[in-house]
Amino acid sequence: MVREPGVQSDDSPEKRPTLDPWHGHYAARAADMIASEVRALFAVASRPEVVSLAGGMPNVSALPLEVVSAMMADLVTRQGAVALQYGSAQGVESLRESVCEVMALEGIAARPDDVVVTCGSQQALDLVAKVFLDPGDTVVTEAPTYVTAISTFAAYQARVAHVPMDGDGVVPEALADAFDRLRAEGRPAKLFYTVPTFQNPAGVTLAAGRRRRVLEVCRRAGVLVLEDNPYGLLRYDGEPVRPLRADAGRDEVVYLGSFSKTFAPGLRVGWALAPSAVRDRLVLAAESAVLSQSPLTQLVVDRYLRTQPWGDQLKVFREMYRERRDAMLRALTEHMPPGTTWTVPEGGFFVWATLPDGLDAKAMLPRATSARVAYVPGTGFFANGDGRAHLRLSFCYPPPDRIAEGVRRLGDVVAQEIALRDTFGVTGARDGRGPQSPGPELP
Repeated sequence: MVREPGVQSDDSPEKRPTLDPWHGHYAARAADMIASEVRALFAVASRPEVVSLAGGMPNVSALPLEVVSAMMADLVTRQGAVALQYGSAQGVESLRESVCEVMALEGIAARPDDVVVTCGSQQALDLVAKVFLDPGDTVVTEAPTYVTAISTFAAYQARVAHVPMDGDGVVPEALADAFDRLRAEGRPAKLFYTVPTFQNPAGVTLAAGRRRRVLEVCRRAGVLVLEDNPYGLLRYDGEPVRPLRADAGRDEVVYLGSFSKTFAPGLRVGWALAPSAVRDRLVLAAESAVLSQSPLTQLVVDRYLRTQPWGDQLKVFREMYRERRDAMLRALTEHMPPGTTWTVPEGGFFVWATLPDGLDAKAMLPRATSARVAYVPGTGFFANGDGRAHLRLSFCYPPPDRIAEGVRRLGDVVAQEIALRDTFGVTGARDGRGPQSPGPELP
């Protein structure tokens, strides 16, 4: 007899259907898929009366949209038969050549054959996890770390072990200790995932003097480095910071890049630069997931890189984000109560703030949204539930006057929380405080 989905057999102690008719049919790994705290805020943060300091959305309005529109129309007219057809799972060859030229700006020497084009760098992260991680494997990350990396590793039933950072990024000695401890516990690290430049969420950058030490620690431990670098070309002053991959052997680092922050996230074009054997497996994994990436969006990015003054556009982005970073730092200095600290990023999109003692960013969020300001609580960036003393503030999307108003509202909420703490003796967990600047001064 065929039973209706979700209905137990007559001899089952539970005969009623569940709210989900397929409950009990899912793969075990589905239980480990977790919702992003950033995505959960979108419904509130998108309301026009709310100043959102939550999502890290690039400001695409700074692009010359009429030029991009004309370029795309001409592309379809001239290359539509190719752009609208199936393509290679590895990606359009001409774009892979252009990607190598982009990476050369940061000091990476690469071959197009070792590039795999993906649907944003997020898919590249997922593909690496798919080909490397078995249930129960351990990935070491910075603390805090990129929220969707945590959910990606959880989806493949891997465990995340955090390593502390300070104002100069991950601490090499702590990384070495973590590798030794995990090996002694019988669960050696499979990958070290890092966002070393303008880190999401902390905004800090791994110091130049530490980069070779981190590579050496991973080399000695036999751990593959997974370097995620979506913000590297968005340094506000000076030349780009050399990625880890620029100074590593070809087989030591899988490097992830993206055009979401430097061109347009809606095109969903990113890439992985991988050792040849790893590249082959990533291509197979991509074929099983999507058959091929979109040739249309790849050719749009390639034509943009080849025909438009995109270096000048990068300068526009840098100046715009620097202005917004400075607006946030000024507002934090003016409006945040004593005892609040924060990082001072040299690029990227984010400031990581630490609240005064006894305050809980997650518990405070409903009151903040009632005051029409949104942020991301620090708990989303730790796999172990830490981070309640912290919050991530994004300055990339709102204009400077809205940033200032949002921080003013946030400062009022924090002041009210302090008053409640002092009146009722509320105390909060003082978990790992994370990286912070020695003071709230502008750099």
